[in-house]
Amino acid sequence: MAGYIPCTKNDKEEMLNAIGIKSTAELFSHIPREVMLENGLDLPSGMSQLEVLKLMENIAGENKVFKSIFRGAGAYNHYIPSVVKYITAKEEFVTAYTPYQAEVSQGLLQSIFEFQTMICELTGMDVANASVYDGATACAEAIMMCVEKGKRKTIVSETVNSDWLRVIETYCEPLGIEVIIAKSKEGGTDQEALAQLIDEATGSILIQQPNFYGVIEDACKLGDIAHNCGAKFIMSVNPIAAAILKTPAECGADIAVGEGQPMGIPLSFGGPYIGFMAASQQMLRRLPGRIVGETLDINGKRAYVLTLQAREQHIRREKASSSICSNQALCALTVATYLGAMGPNGLTNVAENSMAKASYLADEICKIPGFKLEFKKPFFHEFVTSISIDSNVILGALEKHGILGGLPIDVEGKQCILWCATEMNSEEDIDQMVGILREVAK
Repeated sequence: MAGYIPCTKNDKEEMLNAIGIKSTAELFSHIPREVMLENGLDLPSGMSQLEVLKLMENIAGENKVFKSIFRGAGAYNHYIPSVVKYITAKEEFVTAYTPYQAEVSQGLLQSIFEFQTMICELTGMDVANASVYDGATACAEAIMMCVEKGKRKTIVSETVNSDWLRVIETYCEPLGIEVIIAKSKEGGTDQEALAQLIDEATGSILIQQPNFYGVIEDACKLGDIAHNCGAKFIMSVNPIAAAILKTPAECGADIAVGEGQPMGIPLSFGGPYIGFMAASQQMLRRLPGRIVGETLDINGKRAYVLTLQAREQHIRREKASSSICSNQALCALTVATYLGAMGPNGLTNVAENSMAKASYLADEICKIPGFKLEFKKPFFHEFVTSISIDSNVILGALEKHGILGGLPIDVEGKQCILWCATEMNSEEDIDQMVGILREVAK
C-alpha cells in the first residue's frame, strides 16, 4: 500500500490546469516562506532514535513560548482543567472521526449526543449537529443552509473576523453566492447601512457576537432587520461570552455558529479546532453533518443512534449542498468534557472574570499617553486602542519580557492594537505589561 499513488502525473497536471496554477506549491503561496520547510526536516541518514529525539527537541526549542498572552482575535487562552486532558487521552476516545457502524459505538455516540445537547443549552437553539471543522467553516456552512431559489446573496458584517470572511468567500464564489459586506459604525454593524443592502435576493445576514473588535452588537435589532426583509439571521458567537450574554435564540437567530476552541482546546499553533452549529427546528433538515439522538433499545435501556444525516454525501453527491461528511469527534468530546467539568456556574465565572480583567486592562492602558480606547464600552474580553507609537516597537518591548501583546490592526487608516484578557491574566500580569507600555511611551 505504501507505493500506491491514486493520481498519475497526468491527472495532477490536468487538475492544476483546471484551477489555473502551475504547481501544487502555489496552493500554499499564502504561507510565508520563512515558516515553510523547503527540504523537509533534512535528517541525516542512519540516526538512532535518541539522536533524532535530541535533534527534534533542539528544533522545537526555537519556538517562542510566552508566559503571558494578551492576544485573542479568534483563538483564546483559557484555563483547561486537568480532568479534560485525562479523559480525552484514554485510548477508548482517541479518534478524530465519526463511527460508520454507528450503533456499535455507543460510547462515542453518547459523547457526541452530550456535546450537541450542551451546545443547544449554551445557544438556546433547538438542535445542534455533530460539529464541523472550525468556526470559519461553520459560518460558511450556515450561509449555504440559507440559499434558496432566488435567494443567492448573503450580507456579512464588516465586523466579522476577516480570516473567517476569506473562508466564507472561498466557499461562496464557486457556488455563485454573492457576498456583500455591511459597513461598520463606531465599532459595530451600521444598522441603517445594513437595512439598505437587503433585498428579495438576500438569503442570510451574518454577524459576530461579540464582534472582531470585541464590541457587543445589538443583535436583537439586527435580527429584526433581517427577518423584516425575509432573510435568515445567523449569529457567530463566542461560546464563553454566551454564558452571560443573551443567547442567539433570545436574539431571534435562525442559526448559531461559532468556534469551540475556547472550551477546553489548547491554542496548539492554530488547530485542530472545532466549529459548532445549532439551529431552529425550522432549519433542522438543512444542517450539515450528523445528528445523534437518544432512544430506547429492545430491552428498554437507553441507547444512542445516528438520527439524521440529511445532507451527507454518500449517495446523491451532485445534489448535495454541503461537503461536510465527517466530524471533529475528539474535539467534540473535549468540549463536552470541559463544559461538564466547568458546569453552568463555572462557565459564567470564566466569562465574568474575563470581562472584568479586560475592563481593568483597558482602563490601565488608556491612562498611558499615546493610547486611546477606540470604541466605547460595553465590550467582552477584547477591545481596540489606537496608538501613537509604532506597533512593532510596542510588541517588541513586550516580547523581550515573555509577553505576547495584542494584534496590530488597521481601523479606518489608523494604527491600532486589538487586546484581549481572559481569566488567565492576573492583575499582576496586567500591571507588569502596563508598566512596560508606560516605559515605551516615554
